[in-house]
Amino acid sequence: MKPSDSKRDEPVAGVRTDFRFERCARLVGAAAMQRLADARVAVFGLGGVGSYAAEGLARSGVGHLTAVDFDRVCVTNINRQIQALTGTVGQSKAELMRSRMLDINPRMEVNAFTEFYNHQSAPHLLDPRPDVVIDCIDNVTAKMHLVARCIEQQIPVITSLGAGAKLDPSRVRIVSLMDTHTDPLGRALRKHIRRKHPVTDEQLAGVFAVFSDEPVRQPITDQESIVCGVNCVCPGGDNAFHSCKRRHVIYGTMVFVTAVFGMAAAGAAVKLLLGLDPLSPSEACDACGAIPGEPPPRRRRNRPG
Repeated sequence: MKPSDSKRDEPVAGVRTDFRFERCARLVGAAAMQRLADARVAVFGLGGVGSYAAEGLARSGVGHLTAVDFDRVCVTNINRQIQALTGTVGQSKAELMRSRMLDINPRMEVNAFTEFYNHQSAPHLLDPRPDVVIDCIDNVTAKMHLVARCIEQQIPVITSLGAGAKLDPSRVRIVSLMDTHTDPLGRALRKHIRRKHPVTDEQLAGVFAVFSDEPVRQPITDQESIVCGVNCVCPGGDNAFHSCKRRHVIYGTMVFVTAVFGMAAAGAAVKLLLGLDPLSPSEACDACGAIPGEPPPRRRRNRPG
């Protein structure tokens, strides 16, 4: 044995060694990895976006995670949710994520809640206070309350907007919530949150949003058998919180878009924890020519003659 081999696994003074994250440490350094190990992030909603956000946090060395989702795995989740497998249908999404996170990092502290986020559950789901919140909730009412609550408590929050009805993962970006465009969920969130909660435009500008500037693709319903919204097979069935039968439209999804949304949210959270700027550079949208933070360009009309 070489003299250097015997010291290979010895910890550096003051730094906890975990070779699971050796490649992460090469990128950001040992001190940054310790900050991540000490940090607490809460992910609300563990679907196609949230499950990958939690995955990204665990594999980045974040040491404390709160994972919240009231739902159980449905067979229709298998196309996009990381914990959704043939053998996990019917099981709690939150508990499945907890097991997966601990399999990635046994040192991680994971608090899993199979609960619906609302004004009643908010106090204990946000206790202990997270350093960053990632909002991947589909329900607009719950989403508004969570964003407003984070603003009130001055908790940095990253909200995921519409990942459904999109096909191009290269169009996913991170901007201020006030600067999103081409996204119906972002527009609805801004419009209604100011009516229902005491938040200002300036405060909303401090909310980070993961969104795609790709135009929405309407759902195609030419299949022989439509399940979601008609013959629902969800384990939770028609419930009082959020179910397929209560949704006006159910968009199609692809994992290579929802996963990018989730990983982008995880990346933004890690940057915030390390004191870095998570915002994407301002670039013009190919679809409409808009640049975040600026008025959309006027379209020229072709006039006869």
